[in-house]
Amino acid sequence: MFRNREIRQFSIVFIIITIICAVAGIAIHPAVLLLVFFSAAAYGAAFFIFTKSRYKRIAQLSDQICTVLHNPGYLYISSQEEGELSILETEITKMVLCIKEQNEALKREKKHLADSLADIAHQLRTPLTSANLVLSLLKNNPGNNTRKALLRETEELYIHMDWLVSSLLKLSRLDAGIVDFKCARSDLGKLINETIRLFQIQMELHGINVYTDIPDGVVIWCDYRWLLEAVQNIIKNCIENIASNGTIEITAEDNLLFTEVKFHDSGSGFDKEDLPHLFDRFYRGKDATTAGYGIGLALCKTIIARQGGTITAKNHPDGGAVFIMRFPKHMDKVTNLSL
Repeated sequence: MFRNREIRQFSIVFIIITIICAVAGIAIHPAVLLLVFFSAAAYGAAFFIFTKSRYKRIAQLSDQICTVLHNPGYLYISSQEEGELSILETEITKMVLCIKEQNEALKREKKHLADSLADIAHQLRTPLTSANLVLSLLKNNPGNNTRKALLRETEELYIHMDWLVSSLLKLSRLDAGIVDFKCARSDLGKLINETIRLFQIQMELHGINVYTDIPDGVVIWCDYRWLLEAVQNIIKNCIENIASNGTIEITAEDNLLFTEVKFHDSGSGFDKEDLPHLFDRFYRGKDATTAGYGIGLALCKTIIARQGGTITAKNHPDGGAVFIMRFPKHMDKVTNLSL
């Protein structure tokens, strides 16, 4: 306790005051001297007892902090007593809990990053291995027709890799929160029609017909360019689920609460085991022959969620898969006010 400079200074001042009072007491009456000494002794003892008790609690608090620092699994719980030290103990407990939560979050992010890097490496390795195999076949097959077919296959593989890298970069930008969504009132019919045109040739080659039922004048508050990217991934998934000569129905509903768009394909639908994981990154389904990399739907959900919307998927009662994209009506008002 006396290692504290303030305590030493207080003790010196207290002794000086006591001596001065004692000298004054002698001049007045000898009995006053005794009263001064008894009073000084009582006050000194009381101060010493209470101060020692306070320093004892401070020492206990210091031990608790040391225990927390050197034992990651230890959780400090403050005492239930009242007073300034109890307030300090409570604040330290809050700080410890906050630090532990941040530490756990960092561990989860580290694990997620490691898993993501492993998945990315695996996704890139597959087309690269196929491309190397095709190149070796090119070296050993000088025939002109065979070379052309292998070159087309190589080109498709590198196109897929380019799409994969581009999608991963978009996901990383969204995760980092550096994407600035420039939301505005966008015509839903125009957005759907523009997306369909991008797949027109591919759908004609596979005999896939698209039917749309979107009321005129339906608008949603969104970033047109990014939502176009999301809708492309939905339609791309529908096309992949249809072997050939199938149909895709796109309908929209607009009411006072929300704007909803449904994408219904005539494919085989989803396995029950796959439904909870459709929007998980790198999830390709239980069927090992499933095409794709498990990136498109994850990117789609992230884009829509970042703009205040939702997307779900289910099997249609009449067969096929259904994607439901919904944007609340109040989002355009809220966003407009914030701007």
